[in-house]
Amino acid sequence: MSDEESSPTAGAGAATATNSPEKIQTAVESLTAIVPSLSITSQSLLSNPNLYPQISTLLRKPNSGSGDNNLCRWLYDTFQSGVPDLQLLVLRFLPLIAGVYLSRVADRKPQAGFEAVLLALYAHETTSRAGQAVTVTIPDLTQPSVYHESKTPIKSNATEPNLAVVSPTLEPHGTVRSTRRARIVGVTLELFYSKIAHMPASSKVDFCEFCRIWAGQDGDMYKNFEENENGNGSENREKEGSEMVVPKKVEGRVPLPWELLQPVMRILGHCLLGPNNNKEVELFGAASEACRCLFARGTHDVNPQAILPMRSLLRLSKTVMPNSNALDPTELPVTDVISL
Repeated sequence: MSDEESSPTAGAGAATATNSPEKIQTAVESLTAIVPSLSITSQSLLSNPNLYPQISTLLRKPNSGSGDNNLCRWLYDTFQSGVPDLQLLVLRFLPLIAGVYLSRVADRKPQAGFEAVLLALYAHETTSRAGQAVTVTIPDLTQPSVYHESKTPIKSNATEPNLAVVSPTLEPHGTVRSTRRARIVGVTLELFYSKIAHMPASSKVDFCEFCRIWAGQDGDMYKNFEENENGNGSENREKEGSEMVVPKKVEGRVPLPWELLQPVMRILGHCLLGPNNNKEVELFGAASEACRCLFARGTHDVNPQAILPMRSLLRLSKTVMPNSNALDPTELPVTDVISL
């Protein structure tokens, strides 16, 4: 963990360092009371391999998101503790919380427990950003490049840099309404993406699986769509004849506005193209399938904002596709012989 994450300020960092062992021990005791079969200590809380599967099973139960659910209360209190390590632990389960929550919205059942956790994450991100928007500066093509000399002076009235809004301003919310739901969940996914380097592969795989469910479309027909675009799929088209292949709809489809789809695409991009992700075969396969399903959803909805980035991700994924037989030139050889 970086120094910025562990100590936002000197005073707060000192206080956190003093209270962290006690808060972690309290979190362990509370969790073992909820899951008696879980054998953990304060030292193994963050590294126990059995923690994620057992909590994941509980979060998938039919009554997991109710207001009186003890696990949701533990997740809320643990994140509110302010200990960076405990906050990262809670973030591991965000894909499951958001996935199960959005998938059950159509059932119109109360999910006060999940909403409390999502609102805590949203409030944390709102406070850390001071409600400000996240922007990036886009180069002004009307201005001459700093690396080249212009033969003729270029006149331009542009004095302000071109700013693109990546994430709009944030407003504090105390409840989750249908008009705010996508924005609140999207902001929590932005927080997850900002800490994605600390997230385990199992958490990312669960996220990809829920993306496939949210898409509500079967993307198997797009497994070889790059070959068809390049003219190499003529044989397959001849076999299909004049029949039009339509992606099949699957259960679990949810609305995917841009404020929710944008962070989803960032996380999927990391799962496909992140450092060493091409060695995670399960993660890479789940991310590729999620992109195909979302591409099918974008094509079905005729949504260019979804079609273009998903198509790019699918193309780029072909360049980093895992190959167990390929030799990695960056891998250091393991040998007992010392060469002088």
